[in-house]
Amino acid sequence: MMEKRVTLLCGHYGSGKTNIALNWAYRLRERHPRVALADLDIVNPYFRAMDSKRDLESRDIRLICSAYAGGNLDIPALPQDMYAITDDKDLVSVLDIGGDDRGALVLGRLAPALLSEGNYQMWLVVNKYRPLTRTPQECREVKAEIELAGGMPFTGIVNNSNLGRDTTEEDVVASMAYAEEVARLTGLPLVMTTVKEDLMGALEGKIENLFALSLQHTIDIG
Repeated sequence: MMEKRVTLLCGHYGSGKTNIALNWAYRLRERHPRVALADLDIVNPYFRAMDSKRDLESRDIRLICSAYAGGNLDIPALPQDMYAITDDKDLVSVLDIGGDDRGALVLGRLAPALLSEGNYQMWLVVNKYRPLTRTPQECREVKAEIELAGGMPFTGIVNNSNLGRDTTEEDVVASMAYAEEVARLTGLPLVMTTVKEDLMGALEGKIENLFALSLQHTIDIG
């Protein structure tokens, strides 16, 4: 999987993009000295990346999020240091973007600089087992909505089809025809299929471009 300086993850609610963003940031930190994870999901008031604050700090990964993250106020505010993503060319960044066209509006602030630099990848996270993206046609519609709102084109598809901790090897295999059809309809490459760490052994060699996920499970606020 090709690495770019900035990786953007977008997907509808329940697609699992935040967990992928965390794991991708962890992987990048193994290769780069300065990595940031930016939670720019202003539609979701819970700021899920904040749940893993201590995990990020332990790996020396910078967390960029709203000043209201972890509090009781539901205020769709953008983080003040958001522009470090575009201004600091030595900072490798992973962006967790809101789950629909409204959430993608935040991209309008960053799109001109990111497009000008040309060192980004933007992945559409799809999940066969979640509402609103159960069919490839629905995924294509979500893609078009986000691209129109954010002003940036997607570069790839991430198949994150899962049933949470109950996901089986068979569930992942059964999602591949769906993911491949999403790729065909959108004209985008299927860059990875994510699986729980404990399923990697069973699926290696059966599915290309597997990416193991350590599931987010702790609430680390404070």
